[in-house]
Amino acid sequence: MAEPIAAYLISCGARLTGIDSSPSLIGMCRARFPEHEWIVCDMRKLDLGEKFHGVLAWHSFFHLCPEDQEPMIARFAAHTKLGGALMFTSGSSRGHTIAEWQGHPLYHGSLDTVEYEELLTESRFKVIDHVVQDPTCGEATIWLAQMTAKSATFT
Repeated sequence: MAEPIAAYLISCGARLTGIDSSPSLIGMCRARFPEHEWIVCDMRKLDLGEKFHGVLAWHSFFHLCPEDQEPMIARFAAHTKLGGALMFTSGSSRGHTIAEWQGHPLYHGSLDTVEYEELLTESRFKVIDHVVQDPTCGEATIWLAQMTAKSATFT
């Protein structure tokens, strides 16, 4: 796992700290990129005590139920430096579904757009880009936001 995004970021000179609740996936990351930090952790309990230039929850955040996603935006904010980026994928409307991945059921949950916008604003993020059901990303909705010094407003 951790490819191709981690490989790309590392090629750009980034130092990564990766989080996943799966020990086997973290093991693969450690084997592929041993010079970076890989931590087995449930993102809902994430508390690293440091801030990063970027927080990326790509095809991971939406595996939480909507009620568990709500407090995650503040948790992401607690780990994002001023001016830092938050990028995540979500669904396009509130609810949940069970999809299939490699023959196994896979849960997907989402808030609606207005809920994400409100939570991002409350946590001092400004939305930089938002693509709904991106066909180049398996129809996932993509969010890119930046940590601001004060509450952001949407235009």
